[in-house]
Amino acid sequence: MTWPDSLPVAQVRIARPTDQLDEVVRFYVDGLGLRELARFENHAGYDGVMVGLPGADYHLEFTSHVDGSPGAAPSAENLLVLYFAGEAAMADVVRRLGVFGAEPVEAENPYWAATGGVAFPDPDGWIVMLVPQPVF
Repeated sequence: MTWPDSLPVAQVRIARPTDQLDEVVRFYVDGLGLRELARFENHAGYDGVMVGLPGADYHLEFTSHVDGSPGAAPSAENLLVLYFAGEAAMADVVRRLGVFGAEPVEAENPYWAATGGVAFPDPDGWIVMLVPQPVF
């Protein structure tokens, strides 16, 4: 599937601030297994790190500002959902997160447990939902 002609997007970035940049990056890279794609320091008072899957078409950016960042995650329903190609692939990531020291939490919405999803909070409390198979 390709992007529609009416929206010729080349990259997608989801960005958010944190006051725990190093810990958040460790969670997503060492714990979850994403790759660090790029990093910058002192850009107008901001430091940041982009992490993602292979390639840079879809990635996350975490930033911290010299004056601090907004507070904690807004709710337990703000999710980053990662769909896997089967339970075995997901189980490897769940094990790695456990070794990393991350503890799963109960999802707010029972839909996720019914689909076999496992929720992990990152150091800021944002939820990463791992689901064993794609929905479509």
